[in-house]
Amino acid sequence: MKKHLKLWGLVTCLIGCFLIGCNPEESNNEESDTTNTQEETVYQHKGLNRYEEPIVLKIVGEISDNVRGLEDQFPGETLSDNRWTRLYNDMLGIEIQYEWIVESPFYYQRLANEIASGKLSDVVKVDAVQMRQLANAGLIQDLTTVFESYATPFTKYVMSQESIDPFEAARMDEKLMGIPEVISDLDTMQYIWIRTDWLENLDLDPPKTMEDLLVISKAFTHDDPDQNGEDDTYGLAVTNYLWNNIGGLTGFMAGFQAYPTTWLETKDGQLVYGGIQPEVKEALSVLQDMYHDGQIDSEFMFKDGNKIKEQVKNGEIGMLFGEQWASFFVEDSLNTNPKADWQAFPIVSATDEPPKMPISHQVDYFWVVRADFEYPEAIVKLINLHLEKNWGETADYEYYYSTPYPVWQFSPVTPYPVLKNLEAYRDLEYARQTGNDSNLYGESKAIHERIEAYLNEDEKTGWGWYKTYSSDGAYSILDKFLKNDQILFDTFISPPTEKMIEMDTILMNRQLDYYQNIILGNPTSEFDSFVNDWKEVGGNIMTEEINNIYRKD
Repeated sequence: MKKHLKLWGLVTCLIGCFLIGCNPEESNNEESDTTNTQEETVYQHKGLNRYEEPIVLKIVGEISDNVRGLEDQFPGETLSDNRWTRLYNDMLGIEIQYEWIVESPFYYQRLANEIASGKLSDVVKVDAVQMRQLANAGLIQDLTTVFESYATPFTKYVMSQESIDPFEAARMDEKLMGIPEVISDLDTMQYIWIRTDWLENLDLDPPKTMEDLLVISKAFTHDDPDQNGEDDTYGLAVTNYLWNNIGGLTGFMAGFQAYPTTWLETKDGQLVYGGIQPEVKEALSVLQDMYHDGQIDSEFMFKDGNKIKEQVKNGEIGMLFGEQWASFFVEDSLNTNPKADWQAFPIVSATDEPPKMPISHQVDYFWVVRADFEYPEAIVKLINLHLEKNWGETADYEYYYSTPYPVWQFSPVTPYPVLKNLEAYRDLEYARQTGNDSNLYGESKAIHERIEAYLNEDEKTGWGWYKTYSSDGAYSILDKFLKNDQILFDTFISPPTEKMIEMDTILMNRQLDYYQNIILGNPTSEFDSFVNDWKEVGGNIMTEEINNIYRKD
């Protein structure tokens, strides 16, 4: 990985020299020749060759507020016509045509309707259930040979960085039925984000144990942590969806060795569902007490992430569980109160055992190819070029990935090296320890510049980067958890079983209802009712199917 990025640094230097107006005759011809040679070598791979006769690739897409913001920022570029679609056309001879584009929340609903009516674009992003259904119906192609032949060495390297083989989730009867959209599982690690200015106001130390955390939550609720003389604060933010990546309870429950959305391996080698284990009942009981004490908003059932963010901005929230990017989620509170400050801390344990953070493998979506499409390798070529132009030997990171605006979102495919953020932290930490930042390049260099601008020029946009990538930021905690074997990975990696396709959504909704109602005050004995209900409705059959696959593997 670093070999690719160091070469990128050379290209960046040359581009930077051009942009500041230096004389081309003064540039190093040897370096220029080397760069050209590198580019020629990279693009000799057939996975990056241009079609002799350009082809049309019909796809469908989703649009969000983020993409609209990019369209506003870059006049002349839209989701369907931008620097990425032009690059794919110019370098690969692939003209991308969107058959339809809808709002992100409605993408899979629209796609389901299209599939049900027998319509399928050349290449489509689907979820695991849709992939299995399409494969069973013979509507999509086996991509085993296509990927093996057309994926560049860099693409294969990037897609092997995960702790598990992401392709296992896309194989059916030993056939690769989709290219997984690999998302970093380590980046879903959760932390406790705490208002440290409130800790200082109340003379409290950061939590080392679950008991400490509960003391802080109570004090943040009742002891006027913002010192405004009003009863207007909550100890812990909780969203209506209990497993949200910010404001959810996954990290809290892990402190009780409760892992409600994870498949766990028992001592006898069997897989069991964490959501029905007795440790969950204890965690729910504690949450119920916190709710009754006013530490959790009485209307949390009606609050999604956006409403929690508004409460954070208004100075109502003192603590929440969230992923590494929660720093950018909470920074709005500084606009309301310049003295506000937040810090990430490791999750804590209610037992003598060190806490383990459960992490599910992030292989939920797949690129599939219509059965009779003539150019199945086209999707692999797009993936190859996206990775190459952002992190490969011929990368132009500041034009195609971050300007610093996230222009990578213009691309229909957005693969990335899943360890890039952790590696950036480690590079930054090494630079800090050695006092030498001259070897930083690519992403780590861009982050370093933003942090330096915050520390030395009071550039507010660098605050979130500092809280995530500093020596005591979120990634420092992840690094320690990895070294101390405090990550608990989900043990089930496979396309959904038949019973999961039929019942998983129903069971998850039922689980959420039971959990929410217990927090609100229903007897904790209802957890036992839920366990029996879960098993009878389909959980036992699902568990048997999963164990059959697990034993076979």
